[in-house]
Amino acid sequence: MKIEVFYDKTTFTLTYLVFDEQTKDAIVIDPVLDYDQYAGKLSHTSFERVHHFIQQNKLNLHYVLETHAHADHLSSSQIFKDHYPNVKIGIGEHIKEVQETFKGVFNLEGLKITGEQFDHLFKDGEVLNVGPIEIKVINTPGHTPACVSYLIEDQLFTGDALFMPDFGTGRCDFPKGCAEDLYHSVHEKLYELPDETKVYVGHDYQPGGRELMYQTTIGESKKSNIQLKGETSREDFVSFRKARDATLSAPKLLLPSIQVNIDAGKLPKAEENGVSYLKLPLT
Repeated sequence: MKIEVFYDKTTFTLTYLVFDEQTKDAIVIDPVLDYDQYAGKLSHTSFERVHHFIQQNKLNLHYVLETHAHADHLSSSQIFKDHYPNVKIGIGEHIKEVQETFKGVFNLEGLKITGEQFDHLFKDGEVLNVGPIEIKVINTPGHTPACVSYLIEDQLFTGDALFMPDFGTGRCDFPKGCAEDLYHSVHEKLYELPDETKVYVGHDYQPGGRELMYQTTIGESKKSNIQLKGETSREDFVSFRKARDATLSAPKLLLPSIQVNIDAGKLPKAEENGVSYLKLPLT
């Protein structure tokens, strides 16, 4: 199994292309749709980088897997479906809770809250086979109620649950986010995996201006994660996480990202002038 890594500097997002060299079967995890918030302009630069690699290596793309409905970048999952008609989009089954919450926030009357916009809703512990690639789904709520991590052999893709040790964990102050749940997800589930398990994070914010890093291990995280070590108590983590989250500003692409991503990356239907419009609630 091979992993190709793509980094979007604008949103600090890691996209992973996982593939088998012999059969050419492949999946994409957490792809980015470029969005200029000031101009309201979409572009496909991030998609094209992944697409070019797939074409160049003659890969058979089967799935786009989302770790959650992202609040900091738009997903390009529908662009992949446009180019690869047989591709399916998968996400955790609790996306329905996120849809229900944000349907009200944005007053999205036509939004279905059944998760049916996605091709596959994963249950905790479910195993997905893509050719010789076996993917185990692990529910890791806390950042959002619908977060999942994907375990492929000894490689773990954690989305926003667990970051590099010098940055910590995901925030828990979004609607239905929960620091207690995140502690359980990381400490009681992910940290129970073998120490040598490789961890691939969903973002790297390069604290202190250091170079890009995206891969650590469960053992290293338990030893040195600055927010949640192996010996960190639930009380200490929850207290820290809640205090820390109270100081954070909303992600700059929160409003456009959420309303697109809870609809499986679909843009709002174009109006009679051929233009799509996003909604921005004022409070």
